[in-house]
Amino acid sequence: MSGSITFSSVQSIRGSLMVIRTNGKLGYEELVEIELENGEKRLGRSLQVSEDIAVVEVFEGTQGLSPRDVKVRFLGRPLELPVSNELLGRIFDGLGRPIDGMPEPVGVEELDINGKILNPYKREYPDEFIQTGVSVIDGMLSMVRGQKLPIFSGSGLPHDMLAAQIARQATIAKGEEFAVVFAAIGVPADTAMFFRRELEESGALKRSVLFLNLAEDPAVERIVTPRVALTAAEYLAFEEGYHVLAILTDMTNYGEALREISMMREEVPSRRGYPGYLYTDLATIFERSGRITGRKGSLTQLPILSMPADDITHPIPDLTAYITEGQIVLSKDLYHKGVYPPVNVLMSLSRLMKDGVGEGKTRADHKELSDQLYNSYSKAMDVRSLAEIVGEEGIPESSKKYLQFADAFENKFMKQDPYENRDIDTTLNLAWDVLSILPESAWTNISEKSKKVYLSVVQKRSI
Repeated sequence: MSGSITFSSVQSIRGSLMVIRTNGKLGYEELVEIELENGEKRLGRSLQVSEDIAVVEVFEGTQGLSPRDVKVRFLGRPLELPVSNELLGRIFDGLGRPIDGMPEPVGVEELDINGKILNPYKREYPDEFIQTGVSVIDGMLSMVRGQKLPIFSGSGLPHDMLAAQIARQATIAKGEEFAVVFAAIGVPADTAMFFRRELEESGALKRSVLFLNLAEDPAVERIVTPRVALTAAEYLAFEEGYHVLAILTDMTNYGEALREISMMREEVPSRRGYPGYLYTDLATIFERSGRITGRKGSLTQLPILSMPADDITHPIPDLTAYITEGQIVLSKDLYHKGVYPPVNVLMSLSRLMKDGVGEGKTRADHKELSDQLYNSYSKAMDVRSLAEIVGEEGIPESSKKYLQFADAFENKFMKQDPYENRDIDTTLNLAWDVLSILPESAWTNISEKSKKVYLSVVQKRSI
């Protein structure tokens, strides 16, 4: 990139964008400093450069700026974040500036927020189980270190509560805790305060880093916030050796900000007005997770997306599902029935679960139990639908067992207190308990070996 260059020839200001006449010696995504006549300074970055024109997005917004009264200085470097161990326990704004009243942390180096390209050959396949303490996730949607597993939610659903519970409780097989990097992207102040309070009261704040871009902050800042947060997460994971859980909420707000800037740039819109590069842009965020061969740490992502109008085919959740390794989908029907966490297991999946469970990792019967729960609950939902048409009295006695199973599955296996931390053995034993409602002939996914082990345990309990 070029060295520092100053221009005063601002051609126009449109929304959060400034169009500047330049000499063509500038770089893409170069950090920009905008100085007003009164000495106030704002930051921005170049979005588009050509031989004589540069388009700059201003992070703090352009309100009060006049094309005639500003100087624009291109600093010859991208936006960078100072990183060190001192990040832990700190709270920053969406651009990485301290807002907790404490001094600026001393950085051992400054890293480009856009990250480094990771050699695919150096990626280590994720296969180490993460115990979240949440039965429906540990038992049926198991997370592994280095995975990206989003939560698809809707308005009014307890996705924040679920994310906070996972942040407090997440451990790996060796019992090591995760460091948490939390990025608020255009969320209400009460949501940000909820996460802060949950981490403080649980003692997890000392191993956490918070980046807060609130709803009242400029929308353009939302484009930067997840990248700043992931830069901190990558440093802690791959340089300091921490196991890092990055929670990004709400990625729908990020997508809306991206659409807003695209419209300002007068780009040709794609599906529902979003830019055609939405998939690529989301991938530059979600792919910044994983494990690196020879490095101790790991980076696991838990993005949260609130689906507009509860539409899972909306471009943001739809494209996210293509990039990530599964999704946890929350259900309003279960929520209204008082089930927490209200996970719609039939619409959810974890594509890496098979590699993180089993003998030596969780338990030999884990995958079989998970498959059987899916199979049985799916049949139970069909029976429920039929019962709504013909009435429960019109259902055969053999099918009524599935109705009992569905109620037990939702109210005994899935349902738990938001502060209840179940270990994997407790979760799998609960799975056996609810499956025991069905006759043994219905256990089509359970091997004879696992049946014998379970039946011997039941006999020991009865003695």
